[in-house]
Amino acid sequence: MRNLAVLSQTDILLEYLPKNARITATTIDLDENVLYAASESVNKDAKEVSVDVYKIEGDHATPINMFTCLSYGEYEGGLHPEIVLMHFMPEVRKVGFFMRGGDIVTIGADGEDVKEEFEGTVEPGILAASWNPDDSVLVLVTASFKLLLMTTTFDTLSEAPLHTSDFGEDAPINVGWGSKQTQFHGSLGKAAAQAPKTTVVGSSPDDDYLPRITWRGDAAYFVISALSPPPPPNSTSRLRRRILRVYDREGRLQTTSEDVGGLECSVAWRPSGNLIASTQRFGGFDGAGVGREGRHDVIFFERNGLRHGEFSLFVGRTTASGKEKAVNDDAGGVVKRRWGYRVKELGWNADSTVLSIWVEHDEADVVQLWTTGNYHWYLKQEIWAPKKQTGEPARFTSLTWHPEQVLVLRLTTTSQIITRAYKWETYASLAAPPTDSGSVAVIDGAHLLFTPFRLQNIPPPMSSSKITLFGNTLPNPTPQVSESDLSANDGPWRLPIHLAFSAVKDFIAVLWERGQLEIWDLKTRVGTGPRGKVMDPTLVARGSVFVDGSGDGDSARQVEWGVEENSVIVLVKTSNGDEAIFVEFTGEEGAGAEEKARGFKVKKRSSIPQNNGRLVVCAGPARAVSWYDPDGSLCEYNDSLDAFTPTTAKFPLFCPQTQRVSSSTSHEDAVLYVGFNGRGKLYASTSGQTKELGTNVTSFTIASGFVIYTTNAHEVLFAPISAIVDVLIAASASNGVHEDDQFTFIGNAPGNGIGPKGTTGNFPEWEKRRVERGSRIVVAVPSAMALVLQMPRGNLETISPRPLVMEVVKQDLNGSNYRKAFFSCRKHRIDLNVLVAHNETKFLEDIAVVVEQIHEMDHINLLLTNIGRGTLSSEAIARLCDAIRVELERIDLKKYVNSVLTAYVVKRPPDYEAALSVLHRLRENEQSVVEEAVKYVIFLADADRLFDVALGMYDFSLVLMIAQYAQKDPREYLPFLRELRALDKYYQRFKIDDHLKRRESALKNLSLAAEEKFDEATAYIEQYQLYEVALKIWKETEKYGTILDLYGDWLYDRREFRQAALVFCEAKKLHKAMISHEKGLEWREMFNIALDVDVSKEDVEAMAYRIADDLISKKRFAEAARVYLDYVKNVRQAVISLVEGNLFSEARRVAKMNLEPGLLEEIIHPGALDSRAQIAEDLREMQEQLDKQRSRLRELRVKKVEEPDAFYNMEDPTLHNVDVMTDASMPATVFTRYTAAPTSASRTSKRSSRSKRKLERKVGSGKKGTVDEEEYLLRSVTKLVGRFSATRDETKNLLPHLFQFTEEHRREGLRLQGQITRFEQHLEEVLKEIWAKSDESGGAVEQEDTFASRMEEKERNRKIDPLDRVSKPEFGVDKDWRVGLYEVL
Repeated sequence: MRNLAVLSQTDILLEYLPKNARITATTIDLDENVLYAASESVNKDAKEVSVDVYKIEGDHATPINMFTCLSYGEYEGGLHPEIVLMHFMPEVRKVGFFMRGGDIVTIGADGEDVKEEFEGTVEPGILAASWNPDDSVLVLVTASFKLLLMTTTFDTLSEAPLHTSDFGEDAPINVGWGSKQTQFHGSLGKAAAQAPKTTVVGSSPDDDYLPRITWRGDAAYFVISALSPPPPPNSTSRLRRRILRVYDREGRLQTTSEDVGGLECSVAWRPSGNLIASTQRFGGFDGAGVGREGRHDVIFFERNGLRHGEFSLFVGRTTASGKEKAVNDDAGGVVKRRWGYRVKELGWNADSTVLSIWVEHDEADVVQLWTTGNYHWYLKQEIWAPKKQTGEPARFTSLTWHPEQVLVLRLTTTSQIITRAYKWETYASLAAPPTDSGSVAVIDGAHLLFTPFRLQNIPPPMSSSKITLFGNTLPNPTPQVSESDLSANDGPWRLPIHLAFSAVKDFIAVLWERGQLEIWDLKTRVGTGPRGKVMDPTLVARGSVFVDGSGDGDSARQVEWGVEENSVIVLVKTSNGDEAIFVEFTGEEGAGAEEKARGFKVKKRSSIPQNNGRLVVCAGPARAVSWYDPDGSLCEYNDSLDAFTPTTAKFPLFCPQTQRVSSSTSHEDAVLYVGFNGRGKLYASTSGQTKELGTNVTSFTIASGFVIYTTNAHEVLFAPISAIVDVLIAASASNGVHEDDQFTFIGNAPGNGIGPKGTTGNFPEWEKRRVERGSRIVVAVPSAMALVLQMPRGNLETISPRPLVMEVVKQDLNGSNYRKAFFSCRKHRIDLNVLVAHNETKFLEDIAVVVEQIHEMDHINLLLTNIGRGTLSSEAIARLCDAIRVELERIDLKKYVNSVLTAYVVKRPPDYEAALSVLHRLRENEQSVVEEAVKYVIFLADADRLFDVALGMYDFSLVLMIAQYAQKDPREYLPFLRELRALDKYYQRFKIDDHLKRRESALKNLSLAAEEKFDEATAYIEQYQLYEVALKIWKETEKYGTILDLYGDWLYDRREFRQAALVFCEAKKLHKAMISHEKGLEWREMFNIALDVDVSKEDVEAMAYRIADDLISKKRFAEAARVYLDYVKNVRQAVISLVEGNLFSEARRVAKMNLEPGLLEEIIHPGALDSRAQIAEDLREMQEQLDKQRSRLRELRVKKVEEPDAFYNMEDPTLHNVDVMTDASMPATVFTRYTAAPTSASRTSKRSSRSKRKLERKVGSGKKGTVDEEEYLLRSVTKLVGRFSATRDETKNLLPHLFQFTEEHRREGLRLQGQITRFEQHLEEVLKEIWAKSDESGGAVEQEDTFASRMEEKERNRKIDPLDRVSKPEFGVDKDWRVGLYEVL
């Protein structure tokens, strides 16, 4: 539903043209962006043509050369330019001219001295010429109807006759299926089917007899349209027909078109390659197409020569006269136009979206621009040739599309070069709620098609309403337009050049290029009024914005609404530059002479800072007049200065589609400009800062506080305007640079460039959703919460994105319109928790309003269910459910009993007992209500769970009711209930609680039963370990000691000896307590109790020997020695224990204190040597381990550098989830070694959490040959450093004693000190070598802790240097452990 709008127009007048010369051709140098133009003047007497060549840079034209060639003269009754083709050849940097007389001339494009070169002559002349799109092949059709293919150096590739009877290499094969020859023909017989048809096929009377050449966009094929040869003199038919022949780039004929009557000369191959366009005449002459006389179609062919669709031309008032008229051409020749016009040329733009049709009328030339959508062709724009002061017909002399800028069209007249740039624009209403209609206007020839998407979604080309603009069929005069006005404005009145919707009223302004303006009131049926027409457009005002002839030579190109609701601004191109005309419409005829434009009052005209800019569309009701310069600057109109003053906003690129919107955040004075350059870049600018919102954008709009845009990744994104403004203002406060992962800022201050992109930011990710491939935004309708998208084919799709829905829901919630918000969320499948989450405090305060508005029980149940399933905390859910329940009970418990039950059930955890208690309360008076409520609560919750809850309430009648409505089998529950009824009260409850596994309650009820049930109670306690509960129940009773004894035995069996000992002490079971202390190696407490209970001396000694042995086994040597000394008086055993623990100082002290000097030589001296030998053995083992690991690390690091693939591919992590390897498994490659395991294998793998953890340990176990080995070795060395530190501490304690003992001990001490010193130095060197790289730490990214994430993280870290993961152990040379006397003595 896009339209073509004029973006800019540049007119270049060649003032130094020779007399009688006219511009006939142009070409462009894309590398230098330089335009070349050529004019020609024919000397008929000398049969020569003079060609002047101009070089145009910017708006300045410079003559660069002139040459003369032989003139070909007239051809078949019509005058044609002598320059057949003018083309810039980029490879040789020359401009080539291919003259109709056959001369080929080139002119150099570089250097100051530009001379022409005659490359050769093609005899007897050139009728058509064309270069292929990649400038490698030249195709010529000579005057002798030969086809030539040449290279860039004009060497002939192939030569062949143009006219041939062959179909081509791709001739179809017809086997007769479905043809007339194979069908039944009744009484006529088969001969009738085989009789030849006599269809007359001829060309159009307007044919110019010249061939045409056009290439496909990929330069693989070209097509030639040419007339068939003249028939022989004795032929009965003198008709000639047009034939299309398709060739490949080697000049081989591929296909020939089918016979088409009335086929005309113009032809153009769509660059995308699917269609070949031409035109066809119908009726009124021999050989015409079969159809209504005067019908004129654009028809399409496929590459195989078959027809493929058509559409009818819209040519205005001219109708078929049936007679030929001879009209003087602007070059002095005579041209025959039977219908008063003819189609001269067809052309496609570079991206195949626009078809240009050059129509030559008797009065003037016009170029029509057509587009297609949903299999319908729309006439979007008409370009009329500028009028001549001499009164001669206005003519174009050439038409060319820019080869790269797809919407730039270049036209030439006899003395002027006109360059028009267009843009795609969707004319959509930007009105704010609640009056937003979502109306979209589409130009279709002389009609305006309207569809209000808030009310209807009608796919194009259909529409809700249509306005027929006068032009073809003039309307009757009105108070605003007189008959003279209508007759004075012919063709250019037919198609408007621009439209604009009002953002305040349901109005649309329609502007024509000649300055005519219409205001229409669409009268869209919005709201809840009486049903009627969806739209009923009514003309409000009509007139011209040009007053007193001031518009002579001026052209309007854009209209926008002004600040006042009854004012518009018209952008006009004048001879002095662009101007803005401020117009006020009243709908009444002006009284003054200055108000000649009826219904309009021109208030003032204001000059524009630069030409070819755009008026900026204001999104929303806040109106302002803004202007956008081609250099990216944005200006706003200052009424007091009557001028456009620059703002701080600026875009780095020209953005044809720009909108202005006021911020609705805390920065209320901020104005945001959003611009789209049409080639993927979307910018936002305010406060001197510019932000690039996207680089792959295809369309955008502003609605509901969002910048909504689609991307070529097939997504639509919703960027909050408030967030954009906040970030831009924050960037402005930080001197134009702000780091964020999604933002690139471009400062306007000198020296400010594109700021750096950070890795994190405070801005949340924008909401987005997937859309169909190629979708573009048509319009956003905030009130309907709808976004209308158009697919590439042209069909429409309406979606309701969550951001638009949420914006309306928030407005409804702020206005306490809970019912509308509820149904909006329900319709668009949005979690109803948003009703609470938006403002929980307000929701609780408005509970009465909520229940009053959402009064249906089913809807309340739905709301409660969503609250219960939401993400709120259990306390918040309970608070909300209770508040709603209390309000419902206050209104009518009987009516809302189901909702009350829902409020209890949706809690976390569900309060089934309270829900059933409601039924218990209603059971006596409202039996029917209770029955329905029971059915509902059974539907709401599990019936078995409700049965158990009712049973736990000890209410057998309620239990029976639930069982009956749950359709439980009576054989399952009736025997059980009968058995329970036969029991005593508390024992009955015990059985019920035990059945429901409520162990604590069961034990309490059992304790209240008869006294003889105590043995059963103790068994129950032991069965379910209810010891702590039992202690509370039987405290301060005579059974308390029994419970304690049971508890202590249970703790003892669990090897919780310390706790068991305390319990036994409390139970006065001291013998058991003493045994528990012994088992727990609590020897002090054990001997304390032993002394209290008067244990015999022999038993104490036995206990001492036992516990001392246990302490030694646990390496608690000092405590064992203390036991030997205190309770056995065995000094020898005490010294032996201390020596085993390397506690030599204490051993020497104990021996001397107890007067046992013989123990020194007998036990302590040999023990010191044994300890020294053990340390030496440990050092040897550590030395061997260190050397081996250093050597292995060297090998691994060499292998990692020389053979990285083999190093990292030793163990394939993709096979961890594969249970079985088959022969069909593919070997790992460089590209697959880190990919995920095949899904088929992972689906069959069923690993438990325990096996997964085991697998993780296996991956990092450091198995030899794996990528984890290096890290494993580093960690092993780290552990070795810790082991050596402990050994060094032992040596520190041993060395002084070795020094003080015998000479042998002193020698061993000296050797030990030397060994430790040497290993210490060696270890320091090895650590420096291994950890040569400094330790660098990096930040970790938090993610969900799952097996898959842990494995993925491990695989990602495999190629990280292990030195970055294993820090160097802290180790330093410590001299405090040494004994200095060893080195002195």
